[in-house]
Amino acid sequence: MNATIATLNEYVGQEITLNCWLYNKTGKGKLQFLQVRDGSGLCQAVVFKGNVSEEDFDAGKELTQESSLQLTGTVKAEERAPGIPGGFEIDVRALSIVQIAEPYPITPKEHGIEFLMQNRHLWLRSNRQWAILRVRAVIVSAIREWLDGNGFLNIDTPILTPAAAEGTTTLFEIDFHGEPAYLAQTGQLYNEAHIFAFGKVYCFGPTFRAEKSKTRRHLQEFWMVEPEIAFCDLHQLMEIEEQFVSHIVQRCLRDCKDELEILERDTTALEKVSGSFPRIHYDEAVKMINDAAAAGTLVPGYEDVVPTIEWGDDFGSPHETYLAAQFEKPLFVHHYPTQVKAFYMEPDPDRPEVCRSVDLLAPEGYGEVIGGSERMSDPEKLIAAIEHHELPHGAYDWYVDLRKYGSTVHSGFGLGVERTVAWVCGLSHIRETIAFPRTLGNMRP
Repeated sequence: MNATIATLNEYVGQEITLNCWLYNKTGKGKLQFLQVRDGSGLCQAVVFKGNVSEEDFDAGKELTQESSLQLTGTVKAEERAPGIPGGFEIDVRALSIVQIAEPYPITPKEHGIEFLMQNRHLWLRSNRQWAILRVRAVIVSAIREWLDGNGFLNIDTPILTPAAAEGTTTLFEIDFHGEPAYLAQTGQLYNEAHIFAFGKVYCFGPTFRAEKSKTRRHLQEFWMVEPEIAFCDLHQLMEIEEQFVSHIVQRCLRDCKDELEILERDTTALEKVSGSFPRIHYDEAVKMINDAAAAGTLVPGYEDVVPTIEWGDDFGSPHETYLAAQFEKPLFVHHYPTQVKAFYMEPDPDRPEVCRSVDLLAPEGYGEVIGGSERMSDPEKLIAAIEHHELPHGAYDWYVDLRKYGSTVHSGFGLGVERTVAWVCGLSHIRETIAFPRTLGNMRP
């Protein structure tokens, strides 16, 4: 009977066949302890000379790291048995080699990050990378589960676009049959067309930012989910975001216990991610930062004092880290200065120097995981914003059109998958959050 490591608990006392790879091995004399993996987990297979043929025992001794094999044996419940999930081992009765692997370049010893990234296609097989990408898969599943279950319709948006949405300095330009085109920074503008047909929608796919940044939070290509909602103001948007994020985190805590244990993730802070999140105005945030700077307060996790900030500037990583550390849950900061946000965000009618925008800052120094806002609903106001930002009118005619035929207050946000994975997994760098990261200057493999 063919089985997987993840389902061994269903076969205790039964004989099964497992297709797998050798992760590691120990033993001497008449005993061999094989650590094997099959993609669903890791378990120990015990090869005792008295239980297998001499040929099979010799084949076990021949195995090298990452060799592929098939083994048959009886599943035993053994509390002390290592593995993922633990508590089960296989008493091997037959073993056959599929392929003996060549000397594997990634051994149990320490390797430098440059070496590991150049061998990313092989590094993915390690326990840590396996755990991270499984958490990522659960996060993606939880995203779709919540949105699909709350009346949102998934509609795909173009990857090739004629104009910028988030700023002209971070565009990847390509040739579209003699015309300039760009890889999409966001699907949001097209999503706004969708809401007037469907009410609540989301797009989910890769986005591209040509940012000249080598920070631990930035990739050139990343995945983003972007819900957009008609008849929704800023305060309603924040309620949606906190329900959405709480669902994602709680689903990971429920379904990724083994993976988070491999990553040695302290889940104390994650367990608090539910219910209402604290909310502060940008003005209050600036005051908190500058008060902390004046008092010589250190940024948590840094050796530096909280840096001061001028009203009107966007927050840097130390600012976000300090602000989030003052609260036990993710933090909403709303009503940012209009000058640091995108052209389409609705200005506050009483204070046009600020807009109805909101960022969600994750705890533990992970910074912004969501950016969102109310969108401009008045066509004349939008035209003025396009002119102020010196954007080409022709590229946005259709976008202005949306405001002419049944316009209404509407809002939306974008959640970056990789930053969310880094936060949930407790990673120090975003490069491990996607199978093949595209960082500044790196496209291999």
